[in-house]
Amino acid sequence: MGRSVVVVGAGLGGLCAAIQMRAAGHDVVVLDKAARVGGTWRENTYPGCACDTEVAVYQFSFAPSLEWSHFYPRQPEILAYAENLVERFALGPCLRLGDEAVEARWDDAAAHWDVTTRSGARYRADALVPALGQLSRPVPPAIPGRASFAGPAFHSAQWDHGVDLTERRVGVIGSGASAIQLVPEVAEAAGHLTVFQRSANWIVPRQDYPVSTTHKALLRSAPQVAVAEREYLYQRADQWLWQAFEWTAEGRAAYTAFALDHLHAQVADPVLRARLTPDYPIGCKRILVADTYYPALQQPNVELVTQPIALIVPNGVVTADGLEHPLDVLVFATGFETTGWHWSLDVAGRAGRRLADAWRPVPEAYLGITVAGFPNLFMTYGPNTNLGHNSITFMIERQAEYAVKALAALEANDATALEVTAAAQARFNANLQAALARSTWADPGCTSWYKTTDGRIVQNWSSHTRAYAQATRHVDLADYTLTKRRPVAA
Repeated sequence: MGRSVVVVGAGLGGLCAAIQMRAAGHDVVVLDKAARVGGTWRENTYPGCACDTEVAVYQFSFAPSLEWSHFYPRQPEILAYAENLVERFALGPCLRLGDEAVEARWDDAAAHWDVTTRSGARYRADALVPALGQLSRPVPPAIPGRASFAGPAFHSAQWDHGVDLTERRVGVIGSGASAIQLVPEVAEAAGHLTVFQRSANWIVPRQDYPVSTTHKALLRSAPQVAVAEREYLYQRADQWLWQAFEWTAEGRAAYTAFALDHLHAQVADPVLRARLTPDYPIGCKRILVADTYYPALQQPNVELVTQPIALIVPNGVVTADGLEHPLDVLVFATGFETTGWHWSLDVAGRAGRRLADAWRPVPEAYLGITVAGFPNLFMTYGPNTNLGHNSITFMIERQAEYAVKALAALEANDATALEVTAAAQARFNANLQAALARSTWADPGCTSWYKTTDGRIVQNWSSHTRAYAQATRHVDLADYTLTKRRPVAA
């Protein structure tokens, strides 16, 4: 007997959950604020936007595709992949787009979720699947005078395509994952580009290449080769790259040398190299992947500024040395809200307790999927399921599969609700944090969006992804409380 499920979010996580739930026979509704599916790949349209994970592993195992132009997929192609998932798995009737879910409340007596949208539409469901992502809430910088800037100013995730950058003086604040993709593109158009770097990043070569029609034809004729390529890339990341984060001596040395070799190969000037060399261990912040960023910084119309920003003025940016940098356009490549987990969806569980309160001061979950006090709630990409070394689509698949198994357990036990115990959640997180304390992310000299101001790591998984697959392989009912179905009165 199928259950009713409301999925909130139509990005890759929400679509994966919907596909898996429907395949298991459940009745699914997918809600999204936008009129189009795609999530982060719908929202981020800045020049050069692409994935920094190889396309062979950045797709679902149950929905392989060869419709890619490059080894690393571009944003329009990933968006098209998401839209193709809708068509391929006939999700159209499930979608309720353009109407944001704003509230979800658990009804203790009836054992179901009541979900309300911004338009006032209401949905009742046995299970709730929030698929709202970790990197979906842009954060502009808290710099004095930001609102005073006279020209166009926007976040990289809210790119204003109506602004012509041709021959303009453009400033990009930030040098992280989005900046290293957009800077080379903006440098081609701008009259002058100023890149404001707060701290240098470890960058490794992308080694991207176009996927030819001949290559695609060969893979179609021998699909086992595509499977083998995916497996090789997965194992390389999980077995080799993970060592840089696990902080083995071999991994640390090898990946540091790999990044430094890339820097030295692309930047001849020793002064510029020194400004681009991080002062923290590799891996404790996101390792970036780029072939064109260092060359772009050496273009005659590009300037790298490493002095701290003091304030923004109507006509530019003033740095701590008192120098004013005149600008016509300002781009904030300053990332997203992460550790606070301020969802747009207000979730209230048993006895009306809000998830926002349960996650104060820090968010935590069991396997990054379920939360004590919130029955029949199964997240994708929840706390401590982010990665630094492999593909998040692998994690999302495991989470969706786990949710399906949990609903099967409800059916097998003639139950209406399944809720992780507080003790199990506390034990899981104690073990998780103990493992994370041995990782490079825990280095006290490194601050990053992976952890809170007091040093607790709330974003990342503590091991290789094979360990996560093993941990989610079965639903351990000893860690859950089941609410049995009430007998019907005669």
